[in-house]
Amino acid sequence: MLPAIDIIPDRRRKLGLTQSQLADMAGVSQSYIAKLEASKIEPSYLKVKAIFEALDKLERKKEVQAVEIMTTDIISVQRSATVHETIEIMRRNGYSQIPVLDGDKPVGGVTERTLLDHILYNDDGLQASRKLVGDIMEESWPMVSEDAPLSLLSNLLKYYQAILVQRHGQVMGIITKADLLGVIG
Repeated sequence: MLPAIDIIPDRRRKLGLTQSQLADMAGVSQSYIAKLEASKIEPSYLKVKAIFEALDKLERKKEVQAVEIMTTDIISVQRSATVHETIEIMRRNGYSQIPVLDGDKPVGGVTERTLLDHILYNDDGLQASRKLVGDIMEESWPMVSEDAPLSLLSNLLKYYQAILVQRHGQVMGIITKADLLGVIG
């Protein structure tokens, strides 16, 4: 189902497009856009769909992308690191969460909350600081491509502590809620 046709002129203007430019992008004539915006024609579904696709594509290009806000200096820990080593890395770098890797592959994440829970509620008799982070880590955080839009990133960060940004299967960056606040604020 397509959005209401009457929003086309507003979206076009917000993007700074003329009717001719939108017509070229959507593969229709400028007069078709003019008549559509003036409600002078009965629109074709396929043509209106093409117009909305052109608008969506341009809006995605203008939206902030993951590559623009990601932190490229990724501080991580190997799954074989101890809880004590992990706490030291996080404290030294001032992070409240870091990804857990197995070699170059992300396999989980660890947060201050996870660490505190395992230290404070340690009931298995093992010294918490000597446990391996791989044994207490949370599930791996989502991975997105470098062109993932801000809208997707903000939705993911509602549910996850961080997002990993990848290119061709390699982790290139990390985005946290603090990075997102830096863009919005």
